[in-house]
Amino acid sequence: MTLLVEDFPHRRILRLRLNRPDARNALSLELRLALAERFAAADRDENIKAVIIAGSEKVFAAGADIKAIMNLRPTEVEKLGFHRLWQGIADFRKPLIAAVRGFALGGGCELALHADMIVAGRSATFGLPEVKLGIMPGAGGTQRLVRAIGKYRAMRMLMTGEFIKAPLANEWGMISHLVDDTEVEEFAVDLASTLAAGPALALEYIKEMVLNGADLPLSAGLALERKSLYVLFDTADQKEGMRAFTEARKAEFG
Repeated sequence: MTLLVEDFPHRRILRLRLNRPDARNALSLELRLALAERFAAADRDENIKAVIIAGSEKVFAAGADIKAIMNLRPTEVEKLGFHRLWQGIADFRKPLIAAVRGFALGGGCELALHADMIVAGRSATFGLPEVKLGIMPGAGGTQRLVRAIGKYRAMRMLMTGEFIKAPLANEWGMISHLVDDTEVEEFAVDLASTLAAGPALALEYIKEMVLNGADLPLSAGLALERKSLYVLFDTADQKEGMRAFTEARKAEFG
């Protein structure tokens, strides 16, 4: 089984663990299909409020399965439809956390960049070394990385294929939490649990605004932000959240 599904029903979260130890969790077509299927199911399941994507202790994911694609022609690569399999992760409405230990390279780095937050162990290593294979990232690496760390740092990684360690990635703003390797999984579960206990629609709207607003003119982004705020005033979570604030108690969201 290339993908292990670990349910935390009492916390209303799901952990998806990449499981190809003999291939350093390389993203084979089988694994990509399994990820797409699970993300689609989790998006529909109202009992799941947040998802964690994780690898093993020594490797998050080492990228694409090079042996499977090295001799393909352009049209054959296109027919694999990898972009459609990535889209389900990109469009996932709920909070997504990447728990990264060890290597996150190529497609593995791009998978982590799909997350809303990245919890990385101090030994985690990130890189987009596709240029060393005579190609380039094709799952959003050139777009998401520059939005995360800026043009010049992104160019440094993309054009040289350089690997960077988690402490430097943290300095650059590429990750959201830097913790000891032994604390990565527990920290990610606690973080996901906190988000799962929050107001689901507000979190969905925040995610939508941050991701979509980056491609809009500022005035359009601000207008959409205001409209989203107004809509949230018609939710039970808004009523509970503000009532709890005025009553000096912890809110209990649905």
